[in-house]
Amino acid sequence: MTLYGVELVRGSDAEEVAHLVGDELAEAARSGMSVVLTGGSTPGRAYQLAAEREPDWSAASLWWGDERGVPPDDELSNFRLARENLLDRIEAPPREVQRIRGELGADEAAREYDELLRGARLDYVLLGLGPDGHVASLFPRQPTLQERERRAIPAEAKLEPFVERVTLTLPVLASAPEVVFIVTGEAKAEAAERAFARPPGPETPASLIRSARGRTRVVADAPAASRLPG
Repeated sequence: MTLYGVELVRGSDAEEVAHLVGDELAEAARSGMSVVLTGGSTPGRAYQLAAEREPDWSAASLWWGDERGVPPDDELSNFRLARENLLDRIEAPPREVQRIRGELGADEAAREYDELLRGARLDYVLLGLGPDGHVASLFPRQPTLQERERRAIPAEAKLEPFVERVTLTLPVLASAPEVVFIVTGEAKAEAAERAFARPPGPETPASLIRSARGRTRVVADAPAASRLPG
């Protein structure tokens, strides 16, 4: 068994993974990169550590890979996760904070974000991995995986919470020279094997995202990486 187009970075546990990714995010801020953040249960600690390591984010710009159709203060909001764990903890805010305005509804929020992304350069894309292999809000075997014209689109949730979504499309997520998956926990081990150690296919959307002009890495703890080679 081999890895398909990714480099594996192993951490012993979730805390070490958070430190590794937090260091990278802090360096991205110092370098003035355009960073795409992810939601979910995994990255919050990495955001906290990134804020500790670099309090000045004024050279960077922030984008989001997906968002739920909720206001920014809702507990389901990916923006809220980043605000509480990163933005509220730094001294100098990013020069751009381009959040997806989920409160507009998925159709309008996607249209607006699609326009914001026109001509944008994304440098560092951080992604999670769902237990079903989904990434951002691109779910298995859905028509959204075929979109090649638009940069942001509405998406129907196929896992809880069942609220409408907005997601970046596959080509946009793969456009950055640095694409990094953060994956922790035994519950993600089977999905990680399908996403990174088997041939790509629409049954595992994460398997379809590899940087088109750089490198793709998986930063995983021991339980999540237990079924991966190396």
